[in-house]
Amino acid sequence: MNHLKRIDMKTILEKITMTFFITILTTAGFIACSSDDDEYKEENEDDAVTELHAAFTEFNTTETDIYLSDNGTSVTIETTGLPDHETVYWGVGNNLYRDEPDVQLTPSIISSNNNAATINIDATPDLIGSTVSTQLGTIGIAVSGAAIFNDQEGNGALDQAAASLDWTGAHIGPGVYHYHLEPVAFTNDDVNLAGILLDGVFLYGRKCNATESYPTDLDASGGHTSATQHTDGEQEYHYHIINEIYATTGSYIAFAGPFQGY
Repeated sequence: MNHLKRIDMKTILEKITMTFFITILTTAGFIACSSDDDEYKEENEDDAVTELHAAFTEFNTTETDIYLSDNGTSVTIETTGLPDHETVYWGVGNNLYRDEPDVQLTPSIISSNNNAATINIDATPDLIGSTVSTQLGTIGIAVSGAAIFNDQEGNGALDQAAASLDWTGAHIGPGVYHYHLEPVAFTNDDVNLAGILLDGVFLYGRKCNATESYPTDLDASGGHTSATQHTDGEQEYHYHIINEIYATTGSYIAFAGPFQGY
């Protein structure tokens, strides 16, 4: 009988010891996971915002819907891609059609294309990351609601398509109406907002709001840090259309890159 009691006691002690170690391991794992989760939350909270940047009030509300997403870490822009200004690319009969006899039209007009797009950008640009080259296609959304492209056309320089650009530096191809040059319909040698690029950095006209003159401290992307008309005196990194004429068009490239905010 005593022998059986000793065995039972030994078994109980073994179970208690095993339970103790399992509890320690489980607790340690929980603490480790909680620590990782807390770090992840802290990192994301640093990038999160509670309201849209004031510059978004400049965007065409008829053609764009802009809102915070991903718990305030991203901004979603839904756009019809349709510009709110005149151009020959609206086609004859449209209220915004503008006769431009010197423009060598691309085959289609705005109303025959699907210009709509939805893009997500960081609410807080990552300005400590590596610079990234722009690619063909949409690199940003202008305040008009239409797309911004870089200084390339197809696989070559913009020169080959210069004749098809309308009065505000835009045309159609491939597929959507987009600006390659300073969009003079809404920024013409001034401090006005042109749009926002895919890295979450705003693009302004050739002049700086802080000095009301051409900035002299731009980096290779045409960016610098200063107050804008949308930052209430606070300094913020942003791009400008660089004040250098693109010879073929006699105008200014909207943005050639590289991106700084990825």
